[in-house]
Amino acid sequence: MFDLSNRTAIVTGAARGIGRAIAAALVERGARVALLDREPTLLAEATAQLGPATLSVVADVADAAAVKAAIDAVSARWGRIDVLVNNAAVISSAPFLELHPAEWERTLAVNLTAIYHTCRAVVPMMIANGYGRLITIASVAGKRGGGILGSAAYSAAKAGAIGLTKALARELAPYGITANAICPGPVETPLLATMTPAQRARAQALIPLGRFAQPMEVAAAVVFLVSPEAAFITGETLDVDGGITMD
Repeated sequence: MFDLSNRTAIVTGAARGIGRAIAAALVERGARVALLDREPTLLAEATAQLGPATLSVVADVADAAAVKAAIDAVSARWGRIDVLVNNAAVISSAPFLELHPAEWERTLAVNLTAIYHTCRAVVPMMIANGYGRLITIASVAGKRGGGILGSAAYSAAKAGAIGLTKALARELAPYGITANAICPGPVETPLLATMTPAQRARAQALIPLGRFAQPMEVAAAVVFLVSPEAAFITGETLDVDGGITMD
C-alpha cells in the first residue's frame, strides 16, 4: 500500500520542518526525492540523513530562472519528474495596516507565485509522460483569513494557492495529472518554538484535538495523495488541523 517505487519527486522548502518530513516519508515509500531549498548547509544535512535516493538542489523558489535550472537538473539526473510538492513558505503576521509593501510582495512571491514557477517547469514533462501528482501545502489561514499564525499577506497567498491548485486540477486532469492541496494547522516546527507559552496556549485552545500537529502527520497526507490509492482524487483540499476547520 502507498508504494512509490520508481517515482521521482521534488519537495520545495525541504531542508527542515514539514518539507524534510515529507521528503523522508516519500523516500520511505520507495521514491527518489530531490530536496529543493535555499539553505545549502541544512540541505546537505537532510540528504545525508535520508540517503542515496535523494538529491540536494539549492534554489530560491521565488526566482523563476533558479527554479527552472533546478528542475532541469533533477530531470537530467533521474529522467523524469512524477511528483511535485510545493511546500516552501514564509510567514507574515503583520496586521494589515502595518504591512509593508516589501513584506506583502515577498510573502506572495514565496507562497503563491513560486507555485506558478515550479508548475510551469514541471507540468510539460508530466504531460509528456501522461502522469503527474501536484501537491500544494497551503494553510488553514487560507480558509479562515488567518487568526492563528499568519495574517493578511499570508492568508491571501495561501487562499490563492488553494485556488490555483483547483484550477490546475481542472485543466490538467485530461493529461493524467492530479492536483490537491493540504491545509495544516499549527505544526510542531522550529517556527512554533519561537512562540511564547501564552501564544501557544491561545493557539491550542482553537484546536479541538488540543495539540499541534507533528510534521509526519502532514507528510502522511502527502504520501496518500500521491499514491496509487488516491488516483481518483483531484481538486481537493485536505485539512490536517485537528478539527479547526470542518467543512
